[in-house]
Amino acid sequence: MTTTSTPHRDSAGFRAESLRIGGERVRRERTLDVFNPYTNERVGAVPLASVDDVREAFRIGHAYRSMLSRYERASILQRACALLRARADEGAAIITMESGLCRKDALYEIGRVADVLTFGATEALRDDGQVFSCDLTAHGKKRKVITLREPLLGVITAITPFNHPMNQVAHKVVPSIATNNRMVLKPSEKVPLSAFYLADILYEAGLPPEMFQVVTGDPREIADELITNAQVDLVTFTGGVAIGKYIAAKAGYRRIVLELGGNDPLIVMEDADLDRASDLAVQGSYKNSGQRCTAVKRMLVHKDVASEFTQRVVEKTKRWKHGDPADANNDMGTVIDEAAARRFELLVEEAVAQGARLLVGNRREGALYSPTVLDNVRPEMTVVREETFGPVSPIIRFGSIDEAIAISNGTAYGLSSGICTDRMDYATRFANELKVGTVNVWEVPGYRIELTPFGGIKDSGLGYKEGVQEAIKSFTNGKTFTMPWG
Repeated sequence: MTTTSTPHRDSAGFRAESLRIGGERVRRERTLDVFNPYTNERVGAVPLASVDDVREAFRIGHAYRSMLSRYERASILQRACALLRARADEGAAIITMESGLCRKDALYEIGRVADVLTFGATEALRDDGQVFSCDLTAHGKKRKVITLREPLLGVITAITPFNHPMNQVAHKVVPSIATNNRMVLKPSEKVPLSAFYLADILYEAGLPPEMFQVVTGDPREIADELITNAQVDLVTFTGGVAIGKYIAAKAGYRRIVLELGGNDPLIVMEDADLDRASDLAVQGSYKNSGQRCTAVKRMLVHKDVASEFTQRVVEKTKRWKHGDPADANNDMGTVIDEAAARRFELLVEEAVAQGARLLVGNRREGALYSPTVLDNVRPEMTVVREETFGPVSPIIRFGSIDEAIAISNGTAYGLSSGICTDRMDYATRFANELKVGTVNVWEVPGYRIELTPFGGIKDSGLGYKEGVQEAIKSFTNGKTFTMPWG
């Protein structure tokens, strides 16, 4: 974290931001700099909120009661979607300049955010209540039970990570709007500009500003207030395991939704189409610079096909263009910062020292880190035992489906998986026996649409799901209403 006291070259598109509290743009003397990981230019500065700023946001949010109809909520989300699509190039440029994600990935993310807005609008219109007849047994009566979903009494705290600067925010705020809740967001201090951009689009679309406020700052100063404030009913967090467990220990008697890390395998069986499987391997490893909780973190490959599969992965990795994130021809930009790139470099060097073979990559220049393939990796090596959150493809060989399942389940994580096989007996065993939240056959571990349930178990989360429909359930209180009938 760097403050503006350090001189630095500013970019042409420099953005000086303000807190969004109660419809006001609030400036503070202390600010936090945001840097382009590729150019090292200062691309923005955001205020360092105080604890009092956070408390004021909660006070405003808690005092506000939204009376927006379903139609009005849906209309706001639909208008926001139209505005974002019309400004896709501008929004993508902000994502790229603050995160180092390549132009292709940034534009894809804008499309995903638009999908979240669309699904949120649809769900806002859906009456999700149920009706139960009570005369079903000898003890029943002629009554009906009707279920309702209502917004929370308190405010939602949302804390988002750096890897999808805008889409992670959308997955928090859109279900909140769809359910008439009030939310205070603290985006990652590394990529806050995208969050402010989306907030302004939502305000322009007609969202009452009390329903969504944005504060930026030093987590060491404001995190505890975000978690423990008496006016907070729910904390929803996406990020690292250590911070997630800290939140769980600190939150007390309030709901928490944690979407944490992953160590996701792509499992390639001996019957797999290796060209198709290697395509998935490369895309799953390097899209978004490998910075996805659902990226391919481990390639588990049957020994009978491992050599040919590995050769194909190496060939396709060499063709994966990486470099300047703003170059529309590049397939990959930088990772989030130089410290992250240096960590990947050291993890690969450690694995090589322990017997792994470096086949391509492990070249670093600042935050630019090349796509990397490692063969002869063993499950106990740090590069696959822990979550390597970058463009590294470690290949582990196995001899049977029993061994593949054991290796896959042999980590602390349980988020997602991808399976390459045409055998139904294999597919059903993986579906039943992998200890993860998602099993995708002939897809990367990260495949989903923005509507569907998403989340993990073990150190990947508490089992609560994201995705628009499931988040709406988490963000509401259930109520039953009964009345005489007939």
